[in-house]
Amino acid sequence: MIKTIHYIFLSLLLLGCKNNSNEIVADDSLIKDSTTQEVVRPLLPEHIETLKDSIKIYYSKLNNYEIWYSLKNRTELINEIKNCYKDGLNPNDYNLKAILDLEEKRKKLDDEAIIKYDILLTESFEKLSLHLYRGKLNPKKLYKDWDLNPKPIALSTYLEKGIKNKTISTTFDELKPKHYVYTKIKESLVVIDKYPDYKLGKIDIKNKIQLHDTINEIIAIKKTLAYWKDYTRKDSITTAVYDTITFIAVKKFQSRHGLKPDGVIGKGTIQALNFTKEQRKQQIIANLERWKWFPEDLGKQYLLVNLPNYNIVYVSKNDTIAEHNIVVGTPKRNTPILISKLSNLVFNPTWTVPPTIIKEDLTPSAKKNLDYFTRTRMTIYDSTGTVVAPEEWDSDNSKSYRYVQVSGYNNSLGLVKFNFPNRHSVYLHDTNHRDYFSREYRALSSGCVRVENPLILAEKILFNQDEGWSTKEIDSLISKKNIKTIPVKNNINVYLLYWTNWLDKDGLQFREDIYNLDKNLYTALRN
Repeated sequence: MIKTIHYIFLSLLLLGCKNNSNEIVADDSLIKDSTTQEVVRPLLPEHIETLKDSIKIYYSKLNNYEIWYSLKNRTELINEIKNCYKDGLNPNDYNLKAILDLEEKRKKLDDEAIIKYDILLTESFEKLSLHLYRGKLNPKKLYKDWDLNPKPIALSTYLEKGIKNKTISTTFDELKPKHYVYTKIKESLVVIDKYPDYKLGKIDIKNKIQLHDTINEIIAIKKTLAYWKDYTRKDSITTAVYDTITFIAVKKFQSRHGLKPDGVIGKGTIQALNFTKEQRKQQIIANLERWKWFPEDLGKQYLLVNLPNYNIVYVSKNDTIAEHNIVVGTPKRNTPILISKLSNLVFNPTWTVPPTIIKEDLTPSAKKNLDYFTRTRMTIYDSTGTVVAPEEWDSDNSKSYRYVQVSGYNNSLGLVKFNFPNRHSVYLHDTNHRDYFSREYRALSSGCVRVENPLILAEKILFNQDEGWSTKEIDSLISKKNIKTIPVKNNINVYLLYWTNWLDKDGLQFREDIYNLDKNLYTALRN
C-alpha cells in the first residue's frame, strides 16, 4: 500500500510542476490538486515496469503520478465511453462495466487498487481515442486494394492538455472526424434510432409493378413505405391498387436509394425495400468506421469520387466547381480505394491494353475472329516495338505483345484522360460507351473510372491553373487529334473512396453496396 511519498519523488514532482500554479501542491505527506484538494498518488517503479510503452509515455508526461485523480476528468471520460455508440463504436469495448463498478466504490478502494483503476482508465482513454481518430480496424489488414495514408497522432499531448485543463470532453471532440460527410452519417444514426423496432415482412414479386396495377404485394409495399415515412396516406394503405399517392412515395423512396425515380417497382426497388432497420443501422455504423480511415483534411482542391454513388465532385476552396456521373469497376474488377494527386491531363489519348483485359477480353475475342483488331482499331507490337499484322499474331503467346488503340472519339479512353500516380494503373477518363451513364447500375468498367462529360471537368480544372485554359483552346486541341499532355501544376488531390450512407434535406440516403463491404465490415467491428 502507498502510504507516503518519498522525498526524492516529491522534489522531482515539485520541480516538474512548479510553474503550474493551479496544478498540484504538497504538504508533509500528500500531493493535492490546488483547486479541488483531490489527492494525487504517485506510481511506483513496480507499477511503471508492467505498463506497455505507450501507457508509460502518458504517465511520464505527467511526472509518473496518478492521471485520473480529478472527478471531473473521470466523469467526462466515462461519459465519452458511454456515448461512443453515437460514433458507431461499442461502449463495452472500453471496459465500461468494470469502470462503472470501480467508480462507484472508488472511495473505498485502497491506494494500490486506485492506481490499478487509474491505469485501466488510461488504457481505456487510449483505446477509445485511437478508435475515434483513425478507426477501430486497419483497412490494410482488411483489403488488399485499399491504399489509404496512415493517420499518426501524438496522443500523449492531447491527454496532458486535457488532464491539466480538465477539458477531457474537448479533447475527444478534437479527435473525432470533422468532415461534413461524417457529421451527416452521424446524424443519420440518430435519425434511424427514432424509427420503431417493427419487423416488416419480406416482399417478393415476379414481374415489375407499374402505376395502376392491382396486386396483393402493393399492401406490403405501402406498409414499408409508410414505415420509412415516404408514404403518408394511411386511409388507403390496405388497398392493393398501385395508386398515384403510392407512385409518388415510390419515386421518393427510389431517389433516396440512388435508384432511377421512375415509379416502376422492379428488382432494385424491392431489394431496397427489404432492408430492415437493423440492417440499415449496421450499414450506417460501417460507414462511420470508413470515414475514420479517411484523411482529416481533403485539401484546398480535390477530386472526390464516391464509388457506390457513381459520382465525382471537383471542389476548390470549399466550393463545388463540378459534379459528374461516373462508371466504376465491376465487383470482379473493382475500382480500388486510394489517395493520390492529379499529375496531368492527356487529350486524344491512345489506349494501351492492360494485362487483365488482354487475358480476359482481348485474347478470347481475337481467337474467335481476327477482325477484332481491325474493328477495335488496335495495333499489335512485339517485344522489339515492331508492328505485327493480325494474321501473324500468335494467340498462344498473346501476353508477349503490346496492344495500342489509336486515339479518337471512339477510343476506349475517349477524348481525355486524367492521370494520377497509383500502383493499380487506374485513372479517370472519357469512354466510348457513353450510353452507360444513363443506366441505374454503373459498376461496369474494368477498374478505371469513366467520367460523363469529361471535357467540362477538364476545362474547369485547367481554368484554375496559373495559365488558364478556355473552351476554345480545348476544342482546338481535340479537333487537331494530336496527343497532348498538359501537366497539372496546382496541387489537386484525388480521392477514390467508398461510402453508402448519409443524411441530407430529403432524409436518409442509402446506396447499393456494390462491392458487398458493409456487412462484413460491421461484423468485424463487433468482433
